[in-house]
Amino acid sequence: MFAAVVPPPEVVEHLDAFLEVRRAAAPFRWAPADQLHLTVAFYAAVPDRALDDLVERLERAAERRTAFGARVAGGGAFPHAADARVLWAGLDLQDDAREELDRLAAGARAAASRAGVAVDGQRFRPHVTVARLGHPAGVTDWVRLLDSYEGPAWTVDTLTLLASYLGEGPRGRPRYEVVAEVPLPGPAVV
Repeated sequence: MFAAVVPPPEVVEHLDAFLEVRRAAAPFRWAPADQLHLTVAFYAAVPDRALDDLVERLERAAERRTAFGARVAGGGAFPHAADARVLWAGLDLQDDAREELDRLAAGARAAASRAGVAVDGQRFRPHVTVARLGHPAGVTDWVRLLDSYEGPAWTVDTLTLLASYLGEGPRGRPRYEVVAEVPLPGPAVV
C-alpha cells in the first residue's frame, strides 16, 4: 500500500497528452495515465488488523494539514540522468506548499509507524514517475524535454491510500485500488 496525492483527471490528461506523442521514441515502461500519482509514503505490507488504525491515523494527520496549490512541471531521473532507472515529472509548488507537502509526507509516515506498519525509509523526494527503464541508461534529452513541461494548476485537497496488486494489471503491471480518500482541510488555493 501507499499514501499518495493523485492529480485530478484534467491534470493527468494534460500530462498524458504531452507524453503520448513521444512514447514511441523510447522503449521505456511508460506509466499508464491511471497510475500517475505522487507517493508520499510507501508501506510494503499492511496487516489486515492494522488497516483501520492506519486509516484513522491518516485522517488525523491530514486534519493537521491545509490544502495547497500545485502543478506538474519539470522533470528528472533517478538515480541521475546519466544512468537512470526512473524518469519522472516534477512538481511546482506554490507559496508554502513545499513545506505543507513535506509535513503531509511526514504525517503519513508517522501514521503508519503508530499503527504498527513498516514504512519505507527512503528520503521523500516529490515526483510523479512517468517511466521505468529495463536497464540503466542516459536520459538527459528526456529530462530536458520534461523540463519544458508545465501542466495546469490544481488544489491538492485529498490524501489517497492505495493498495497495489503487483502483476494483476494489464501487461503484468500493478493494479491499484483506492482503499481510502482523506480530505485536507482549507480553502481552494488554485
